This record gives sequence, structure tokens and C-alpha cells, in this order.
Amino acid sequence: MTHQTPIALVVLTQRGAETALRAREILPSAVIYGKADRVIGADHVFDDTLACLRELYAQGWTVIGLCAAGILIRALAPLAADKWQDAPVLSVSEDGTMVVPLLGGHRGANSLATQLADGLGGTAAITTAGDRTLGFALDDPPAGWTLKTPQAVKSVTARLLAGETVTLRPECGDPSWPPKEVFQSVVPGEVPQVLITDRQVEPATGQVVLTPPSLAIGIGCERHAPADGLVDFVQSVLADTGLDPCAIAAIGTVDLKGDEAALKAVSQALDRPIRLFTAAELEALTPHLPNPSDVVFQEIGCHGVAEASALALAGRTARFVTEKRRSGPYTCAIARAQGASVDISAGRAPGRLFVVGVGPGDAAYRTGAAARAILASDAVVGYRLYLDLAADLIGDKPVYESDLGAEEARAAKALALAAQGQTVSLVCSGDPGIYALATLVFELLAETQDRSLMAVDVEVVPGISAFQLAAARLGAPMGHDFCLISLSDLLTPVAAIRQRLAAAAQGDFVTAFYNPQSKRRRTLLPEAREVFLTQRPPTTPVALCRQLGRPEESVTVTTLQDFDPSVVDMFTLVVIGSSTTRAFDHAGTPRAFTPRGYADKRL
Repeated sequence: MTHQTPIALVVLTQRGAETALRAREILPSAVIYGKADRVIGADHVFDDTLACLRELYAQGWTVIGLCAAGILIRALAPLAADKWQDAPVLSVSEDGTMVVPLLGGHRGANSLATQLADGLGGTAAITTAGDRTLGFALDDPPAGWTLKTPQAVKSVTARLLAGETVTLRPECGDPSWPPKEVFQSVVPGEVPQVLITDRQVEPATGQVVLTPPSLAIGIGCERHAPADGLVDFVQSVLADTGLDPCAIAAIGTVDLKGDEAALKAVSQALDRPIRLFTAAELEALTPHLPNPSDVVFQEIGCHGVAEASALALAGRTARFVTEKRRSGPYTCAIARAQGASVDISAGRAPGRLFVVGVGPGDAAYRTGAAARAILASDAVVGYRLYLDLAADLIGDKPVYESDLGAEEARAAKALALAAQGQTVSLVCSGDPGIYALATLVFELLAETQDRSLMAVDVEVVPGISAFQLAAARLGAPMGHDFCLISLSDLLTPVAAIRQRLAAAAQGDFVTAFYNPQSKRRRTLLPEAREVFLTQRPPTTPVALCRQLGRPEESVTVTTLQDFDPSVVDMFTLVVIGSSTTRAFDHAGTPRAFTPRGYADKRL
């Protein structure tokens, strides 16, 4: 499934920033990036304009520059691929009077330019010929449509622009697109130059073929039915009926089946969303079902799953292309919407949970995947400090926060919201799988019997952990084998921590200590120093990395013998080198590295 594309408003002047704030009223999820020495109040600041633009574009952001088009062109021209792949890039004048789509017109830039121009009271300078003259473009169809023959668009559009006759056969889809008055209807037996169909066809030479999302597929399956069997069954039904898989808009089923691996496998294979309906919602459609079943009613409370859920998506006026088919533990039905689109918002989604790592604090070390996940979410859950690290992405989304120490409540809340059909981000600092909440989420899932929770699609979005940023600041202390140990005994028995300290020291691992010391816990860090002194030279480098990625950041390097644990707090990561780790002063910057043996190869 594709995620929402994040939108960046890149601003170089304070006047542009005022327009960017107006643009964000039109595009609420947009993030404002401002030139550090010129713009006040941006969500993020940057020093190098070209580098900022290239980084955002490379990460897949939609880039809207409140600046001259030439700046965007110079920055991004080397990265542009082709018109079917380029992310949208727009240039907006500082006063908002002119909006120019530069790249990605075929991926939404043209429509976005029109939306912005309308909202800002400006003009959209659409330069693609079809949009400009005809008011539409065959290579920019409505959302969800698939252009099967992009290579044929240019010649057909040229004929339309020249006022020549172009024939059209719309077999399905939105009757209002494209405008029928610019085409001529085909006579029976004639091959149309533009064909709108949900059938699998072999395009004629020069023919434009478009496939709208006109079909809804309903599926039923027995408990724990094999996933690959359902995928094969659905693909065989589509092949038998001659239907194009691209025409499937959504997959419907009863909510009791939302956690079935087979349904998720079909969703992934077709790249289409699952929509869940209650038994009562499906039962209301019984009068419209060609094959109601009393057996199904006795089992789950409705007279049909496959036919009813297909109808729930395609509408009561839909026609069944394929009535209920059965193959072993599976049933399938396909309905075609009539004169309207399939309602992919009907019912509810199984829910999606992103467990997101936002890094150590500085937005520069936050991944594009993390930004996309949070921007795509309906709600965000987290500890207040961690939520603040992503405030620019959260915007006005509903936020659910809890205190430090209430980790299980946070994870449970995020899962519960997702189980209601929402897309939720559970925000963690650093990496969610390293001393964070990813493990707790899966622990709760492994223990639950709640099928609505099991239906939630969980994706862990990795982030930069503190030890990684510490290593980067120092140089390369983790250049050879290393380990991480938490010195907090709130969840881990002290005996287990001591055992791991002894093993790490004896194994000569570079070792990073998380949660090294608090106001209450004051014994384990001094113990760790003594344990490592029995196994390492007293001159072994020790780095104290405090408030990494934040304005208060500091990095100091000492030795194991001179290391004073009393200066360490919970905001400090402690790194103890191995016996081979070396430290030195690099033009006033403390550095440390652990050789891997390259020196021996040079001999």
C-alpha cells in the first residue's frame, strides 16, 4: 500500500513565509522549511538551499518552493527521472499570485497547482497542452485510474488539439470524465481510439486504454485458510472473467475476518485496501443478494459475505460481474459500480499502526519514512517529550499522550485506536525496536485474543538510535563488534544486568550504556566501571554523549581510569571502548575509532 506523500513548503524569505502559512491552510499536512538566516517561524531551518531541496526530493517529498523556478530547476534537474516517476515539484511566487508545476504533472502536480492557485487567489500556469487547451489530460486521469498505454497518449492528444475526430468507448467508470463532448462515439464493430474498460484487453496500435477502479471484490474464507490458496483463487476468477486486476478498487469482507492472513495476502497481491463490514451491515443487503445462504446466517449473522460486501462497496445499484463462487474454504464475488465510483470509504479499514522512531531529536536525523508515516496518520500516541520532537508533522491531528512509565498504556491505546479502523502513529525517540515500544506492541499482540486487534497492520518504522548518533559524533567507535546494555533495573533484574556486564567486559566488546543512571539508581554504573577495569586497560577511551541531537548536546572523551560516574545522568549515553579502541584530538574535536584490521592488510 502506498503512503501519503509528505509536502514540503520551502521558503527563502519572510515574505514567502507569510504565503507559506496561507498555503498550509489549504494543505494542512504541509511542513514549512525556512532559510536559517532569513525566515522566522519555520518548522525546520536549513542553511544550504540546494542541498535541502535535493534531500527532500530524493526522499519522495512533494516540493513546493516559494522561490524562483530557476532555483528549483538547478537543484533538481540532475535528479529528474521521467514524467511517470518524478515527484511533484511546484514553484510559487512569494506573493502567491503564480503557481507553476515544474515536475510531476502526471503525478498530481497540475491538480495541486490548481488547488493552490484557487486557495491563494492566484493563477496556475499549467503548461501541458492537454490541460491548457482541453481542460483535461488523458495521461492525468482521476485518482485510482490506470493508464495502460502511456505511449499512445501523445498522438491522440495531438489529434484532439488539432480538432480531428477521436473516438471514445466508455464501458465503465465515472461518466463525467473525460468530457464526452470532445469525442465521437464509436459505431458497433469499430475500434475506438480511446477505450475505458475494466476488462483485460490487448490494445490496438495507437489506442489509449484507461482502466477505472470500477470493481469491488467481496471475499469470504474459513478460519485460518491458507493464504496462497486464496490469492490463487482470486487471480483465477479474474482471469476466467477477463477482468483487469487494476480495476479492483477495494476488497470487502465481514469484520470477523479482518485478521485472516489470507485476506491480507490478497490485499497485498492486488495492492488494494481491505474494508470491513459488520454482520448487521451486510445483512441489510440480503434482499439484493442473488445467492443468500441460511448456513452463513446461522454462523455469523448475515446471509452472505462475498456478495454482500462487494455490494456494500459498489452500491446497491451495482451489477454482479461474478456472483458468488466457491473453491474449498474460499468464496468470491465481484460487483461493478454503475454510474459512480466504488466507495472505498465504506465500512472501516482493518486499521494500521506505525511504530515510529523519530531519532534522537534533531529533525535532520529523522527519516523520510518516519515523516510519511506520521503525516499519513489519523492520530498520534506518545510521551509528551517524544511528541514534541515530531510536533511539526503532527499538526492538528488528535494526540494521545501518557506519562513516562505508562508505556504499556501507550501501546495499548495505539492498538485500540488502530483497531477502530484508524491509521495511528505510536511515536518513540531513537529507534522503536531499541529499548522502546515496538517490543511491547508485539508482546500485547501475541497475548491478545481480540480479533480486531489482530487485524491491525503493524509496521515498525526505524529511526536513528542514540548509539548511532554517538558513534557518528565520535567518528567510528562501533567500527568493530559492539553491544548495548541498559542499566535500568526497573524491568530487568539486577543480577541479569551484572551478568551481561561481565560478559561484555570479558568479550572485549565496545559497549554503550543506555539509561545509565538516575537520581535513584546510583550503583550499577560505578559497578560497571570496576568490572570493565578488570578486563580493559585503564587508558581505554570512555565517551560521555549527552543530549544528542538537541541544542544542549555535548560530547566528551575520557579514560576508564579517569571516568567519574557521578557526572552522568539519564540524558547521557556512555560508550566504553574495547581494548583496541583509540581516541585522539582532531582539530579540537574529540574522536574515537575501533580498528577492524585494515592496518594489517596494508602491511
